[in-house]
Amino acid sequence: MDRSPALLLLLALRLCCPGMQVQGYKMMVKFRDSSITHVRVGQRLELECQTDKGDSGVFWVRMDRAGTLHFIVFISSLARTTFEGNQRTSTRFEATRDSSFYLLAVKSFTLQDEGYYFCLMNSNQMLYFSHGQPAFLLVTTTPAPTTQGSTTKEEPSPETPDPDTSKKKEPDFFCDIFIWVPLAGTCVLLLLALAVTTVLCQRTRSRRCRCKRPVNGKPHVKPSVPRRHV
Repeated sequence: MDRSPALLLLLALRLCCPGMQVQGYKMMVKFRDSSITHVRVGQRLELECQTDKGDSGVFWVRMDRAGTLHFIVFISSLARTTFEGNQRTSTRFEATRDSSFYLLAVKSFTLQDEGYYFCLMNSNQMLYFSHGQPAFLLVTTTPAPTTQGSTTKEEPSPETPDPDTSKKKEPDFFCDIFIWVPLAGTCVLLLLALAVTTVLCQRTRSRRCRCKRPVNGKPHVKPSVPRRHV
């Protein structure tokens, strides 16, 4: 859809600035199966967005772990769907409308489908947002290899690194660069200035006039010859 980039930009502003949320219409996102707490790989995941105003259509958007927004589908009030790339169908998702519910189904959940799912509505040039529904894979534990005479211990499998932690480390690294590089450059300039000053002082001393000093501290005066009067 042509309007999806603008809507994603407005959604990003909404997430950064919670005060932009507009009250007036009820919008709620949840799993259709209320017993689901975590998702498994390959599982079909169904979500529903409920709203009390169904004549404007609904957008489905996903925000991944890095905070990047991904447009999924627009469902019109006539249950017509438009997926990414202006496509009517998708190999990964299904979408439809059922009365006041706008439904989204992930056909086979994978790691790239993790994130927070939102629905939003554009009515009378105003955006209305739902709260995000988290959908993440269940982290399983794998037993460690056993050896004879030792007990089996379970070790947690490595989890996906938290992008927030890596982002926090990057500013510290760049701050160190901005502090230490100018400081090192200043020290080098000071050393060069000291060396140049030393060389100039030595040259000045060598250029001084080397005159003979008078004996006993009195200047040497050539004796004058008396003039003879005729």
